[in-house]
Amino acid sequence: MQRLLWMGCLCLSVTPLFAAAKPNIVIVLSDDMGFSDIGCYGGEIATPTLDGLAKNGLRFTQFYNTARCCPTRASLLTGLYPHQAGMGHMTDDRGHDGYRGDLNRQCVTIAEVLRPAGYRTYMTGKWHVTKNLSAKTEADKHNWPLQRGFDRFYGTVIGGGSFWDPSFLTRDNTQVSAFADPEYRPTESYYYTDAISEHAVRYVRDHKAKHSDQPFFMYVAYTAAHWPMHAHEKDIAKYKGRYTAGYQSIREARYERMLKLGVVRQDATTVTPVPKGERDTPHWEWDERNMEVFAAMVDRMDQGLGRLVATLQETGQLDNTLFCYLQDNGGCAENMGRNGVGKPRDEQATLAAIPATELQTALVPKQTRDGYPVRQGKGVMAGGPDTYTGYGEAWAAVSNTPFREYKHWVHEGGISTPLIVHWPAGTVKGLQGTLTHDPGHLVDLMATCVDVAGAKYPQEVAGQTIKPMRGTSLRPALEGQSPVRKEPIFWEHEGNRAIRDGRWKLVAKENQPWELYDIDTDRSEQHDLAALHADKVRDLAAKWEAYAAGSDVLPVGMWRGLANAASLKRSFELTAGQKLAKKDAPQIQGRTFTIAADFTVDKNTRGVIVAHGGTAHGYALYVADGKLSFVVRRGGESVSLHQNLTPGKQQAHAAFTARGQLTLKLNDGMATQSDLGTLLQMPADGLQVGRDDAGCVGPYDGPNPFNGTIHSVRIHLADVPATRK
Repeated sequence: MQRLLWMGCLCLSVTPLFAAAKPNIVIVLSDDMGFSDIGCYGGEIATPTLDGLAKNGLRFTQFYNTARCCPTRASLLTGLYPHQAGMGHMTDDRGHDGYRGDLNRQCVTIAEVLRPAGYRTYMTGKWHVTKNLSAKTEADKHNWPLQRGFDRFYGTVIGGGSFWDPSFLTRDNTQVSAFADPEYRPTESYYYTDAISEHAVRYVRDHKAKHSDQPFFMYVAYTAAHWPMHAHEKDIAKYKGRYTAGYQSIREARYERMLKLGVVRQDATTVTPVPKGERDTPHWEWDERNMEVFAAMVDRMDQGLGRLVATLQETGQLDNTLFCYLQDNGGCAENMGRNGVGKPRDEQATLAAIPATELQTALVPKQTRDGYPVRQGKGVMAGGPDTYTGYGEAWAAVSNTPFREYKHWVHEGGISTPLIVHWPAGTVKGLQGTLTHDPGHLVDLMATCVDVAGAKYPQEVAGQTIKPMRGTSLRPALEGQSPVRKEPIFWEHEGNRAIRDGRWKLVAKENQPWELYDIDTDRSEQHDLAALHADKVRDLAAKWEAYAAGSDVLPVGMWRGLANAASLKRSFELTAGQKLAKKDAPQIQGRTFTIAADFTVDKNTRGVIVAHGGTAHGYALYVADGKLSFVVRRGGESVSLHQNLTPGKQQAHAAFTARGQLTLKLNDGMATQSDLGTLLQMPADGLQVGRDDAGCVGPYDGPNPFNGTIHSVRIHLADVPATRK
């Protein structure tokens, strides 16, 4: 009802006031959603709040992000390309300035720029632009929100986690448990999306009460609809049966709505077949449920945005608030929690309850607060706190209708985002509800904020030279004009690279040749024109190379950490009790590696032979229940192989290929094999021989010391990381 009330009021106030007062600025960023997911861009998911903003604002049809969460957030916040801000990949230091995994001090955030212009600054939600997830000293917080220009913060400094029990939850500068926070006690179960929305509403009300003489900037960064698929049952029920028709039918229906809305053109796009998915398998009901939960997550976010917009309306601030909504990357095809067949829920809790005061720090919790194991795999019906799955490639293709590829890649499916801009007091009459087809990028948001706020972008801060912002103000679009763009738009992520210059786009996957597309006639990227326009390829490639050389991108491949000394070392001879810190451990991401272990067991032997990593990424060789096991973990998901042991001396050989295939062989026996997928990130924890003191890689309790005899462990890495598919 609240969402309907504010939309009715809003229709009465669409004539621009062009008031002298500086506008409030609200930027809302959602997570892992595709171009077609929300209603006003063609989706069947109920998003009346966003649809209302679009009806009375502008929709951009060719706006772009950077294809991944951390780089997008860095670019949005700083007005730079992500490598310039030190965030060329994720939050690991890869040994090069463009890949430090931390915002550098040659950039400033929007909050840091607007504060001197008289703005109060607030943030709620996902930060994910620092490698320091917890702080032993105040200095460790140097890149937390309050140290980067925000007056108030409630959210998570990490990039993912349970919606029912979020990881590294932080209020201002203090980390808190969601279940022992005296300042937020929801009337129903804690749910992170609701908490983000509620704190955004609180900040608006508090600002009106205490700082009404100042404008404010607020950054609202939802984790919806990033995995895991978690939602309230009452929201999931709205979508029961909505996806029964299957992937391709939903994709085609979305496309038809998109054509009617005008967000894509029929002469420039096409609907290609969706990957097979689970449609004709015994697991279809399970995968249908995954999409129902995804839809419920988006629906719940929109409900929260409805409360936020209603609060702006009630406090008399909506007309002069520049409100922007966009997404951090395309739909996510990662295979989180989708391998193997999952276990049914236990009839009763089998694990000790977690104290309410204990801070949740696991990306993928092993258990719920009340003692139920967290389950993954096909057949585990998503939604509740004891589940942890993603919605998979086929549904991601639906989200990205009608484009190619997904999150990670810089083809249109990975980088295209809706952008809704709503500012009644700053929009020319008659533009409400219209579309703008000019290309735009995240770097434009800083330039737009500086423009409308009358702020000054600094050249120097505390003696440190600040890199010039790269974007252009979008304000002309609100006045019926095209923004003035002085240079092409550029991308690089995980070796995937692209440049957009007018109608032309040059794009390539990692270690693959350039492809050339005329976006005006082929935005679905189906007809590679590189062979026909070799001169255009050379011209755009030269521009991209100049950008890369001047923006801390080169050498391409730095995201794999190849500058680190450990990455140059291929062979490791290890002994019992040896420990290697993360920086000294084998640099395994994207590479084939082998483990050879000589050890002796008896019938009572158990424990870890070697472990590298933790609950998110890593591998371990261990003994349990008379078996040798090899487990590899990727993004929280694990696959294991097993071989039966007999007492005596053993020779084991385990391998993991760059393509994600596991092999385990014991003595002269037959090898067993399985598949997981490429390890894209270096494990956060180091390596140990004979125990696992950090986050446990395998399904055992740490430290799980080995009580047999370890004679030697040898690890060998392939020369060069293989090309990712």
